[in-house]
Amino acid sequence: MDIRKILRNISMRFNVFLNTSNCLRIFLFISMYFLFPCISTYSQTDSLMHYLELSTKNNPTVLQRYNEYQAALQKVPQVGGLPDPQLEMGVFLSPMEVLSGNQVADIKLMQMFPWFGVLKNAKDEMSLMAKAKYETFRDAKLQVYYDVQRTWFDLYRVRQNIRISEENVELLKTIERLTLVKFRSGSLGAGSASSGGSMSGGNTTSPSSGSGSMNTMGGNSSAASARPTTAVTSSGSMGSSSGTSALVNVYEIQIEMGDLENTISSLKNEEQVVVARFNSFLNRPQKMSVATIDLLPTEALDIAYLSVNDSMFTHNPMLGMLTYEQQSLTARTRMQKQMGLPMVGLGLNYTVINKSEMSTSAMNGQDMIMPMLTVTLPIYRKKYKAQQAETRFMKTASEQNYQATANMLQSQYYEALQQYNDAGRRMKLFDSQSRLAKKSLDISIKTFSSSASGLSDILRIRQQLLDYELKQVEAVVELNKAEALIKRINPNTTPNP
Repeated sequence: MDIRKILRNISMRFNVFLNTSNCLRIFLFISMYFLFPCISTYSQTDSLMHYLELSTKNNPTVLQRYNEYQAALQKVPQVGGLPDPQLEMGVFLSPMEVLSGNQVADIKLMQMFPWFGVLKNAKDEMSLMAKAKYETFRDAKLQVYYDVQRTWFDLYRVRQNIRISEENVELLKTIERLTLVKFRSGSLGAGSASSGGSMSGGNTTSPSSGSGSMNTMGGNSSAASARPTTAVTSSGSMGSSSGTSALVNVYEIQIEMGDLENTISSLKNEEQVVVARFNSFLNRPQKMSVATIDLLPTEALDIAYLSVNDSMFTHNPMLGMLTYEQQSLTARTRMQKQMGLPMVGLGLNYTVINKSEMSTSAMNGQDMIMPMLTVTLPIYRKKYKAQQAETRFMKTASEQNYQATANMLQSQYYEALQQYNDAGRRMKLFDSQSRLAKKSLDISIKTFSSSASGLSDILRIRQQLLDYELKQVEAVVELNKAEALIKRINPNTTPNP
């Protein structure tokens, strides 16, 4: 449903609204009130921004990265908590006689405490790793943004190529009709020339029969008859040649139309593939319809995107992920150093003692409570040194990965800028060329209709116009793709729905 048709219907309804009674006016006002939200929804539904929002909510890769980020957040309280306390209970099957009575059971409770700062650094490490996971989520979202835009631009290109090809088919049909008109008019001209020749031949033979006594004059009459007969034969051959040439022209046009119709069929098959790929990014049925616009915008980029410097990639999620990874490795290094220090455990030992008839001690039958202290002895230092060395190597590798990624982004950014500038230049060139070709084609068709020029020039100019229009659409699509890639690499103004 076209939005212009909706607005036209609203205008007609408003005119009716002005010429109706009060009760009917109220009814029409209520109807139009409920119609306007539908128009607003329609315009929002068919926008690229709406598809981007759908991809954020429905794309499986984006949802996967988000759930991984949520899972990483749950590791923070896991590593920040104390080890579980240990409870030991022992019961004597036969009471053991001690000095103060009979020992029945023994209960121990122990709680271990890591060295000061271990838990804090562990929480810092997991928090920074969670932030790195969030950057991977951002990167996945930006990648889906770019994939959706790129596929949407491809769909626009395919549909514009279909439209241009169909318009060229209609143009060829118009040229074919003009050629057939010329063919018919040429046939009629040849027929009139033949009948004129016959009449001329008859007029020359009559005087010959009527003037039989004059041999000289009769001979001249016979010679005169022969000359018109030759003219009729020449005119007939010219008409046949003209008709054959017109038929060849018609066949050439039909060949061009056949090629274009085959191209249109291929483009429609490609359209189905692009629509399926686009819907896969939105995680919805493959054959669901996708709306595009009639004309892609070609606004110039902000000046901030046209210059390359060292600080422009600070918002890129890939670099942000590596930065948080390096910070988390620094926190891990501090934690591993502290893990090489002793752990302290505090506990309590409770002994259950029953009275003994044989004991004369004043503490006979009294339970005993004993505080306990446990200290680990980290004397095997190789494993701790190996852990710290491993972390140092990982941090160095992460720093090198950061530099390599920054270099890659800078290289991709230069390439995207080059594609953007080249597409803008080609877009202006092909726009100018297509307008000139269109003017030339209009003049040639008008001249052809008056039989002043041949068909080959029209077909050649039409092919040039078709090529320029297709190249212009391609340049507009490449311009928008390059702009999307630039904002993918440098997401300073990327929306965050």
